[in-house]
Amino acid sequence: MANHKSSEKRAKQDIKKNLVNKTNESQMKTAVKKVRDAITAGDKSAAAELFKSAQAELRKLAKTGVIKLNTAARRTARLAAQLNGLK
Repeated sequence: MANHKSSEKRAKQDIKKNLVNKTNESQMKTAVKKVRDAITAGDKSAAAELFKSAQAELRKLAKTGVIKLNTAARRTARLAAQLNGLK
């Protein structure tokens, strides 16, 4: 429980930032899912376009500290490997 004015403000800011982070993380998961669906369907051109947007989402979250840099790199690399595996 916040006892000081500054800690009350900090608590409010934390709630707002948490909501923004959850929203961004959800967008990232959706973007990754769309790429995986396109890869499963075998549509390489659509998957390549979706991969660019998913990669941008991953980088943005890594830059802001929502996910770790290595996590973003790992997910990007695995998606790229799946994309390159398409014929």
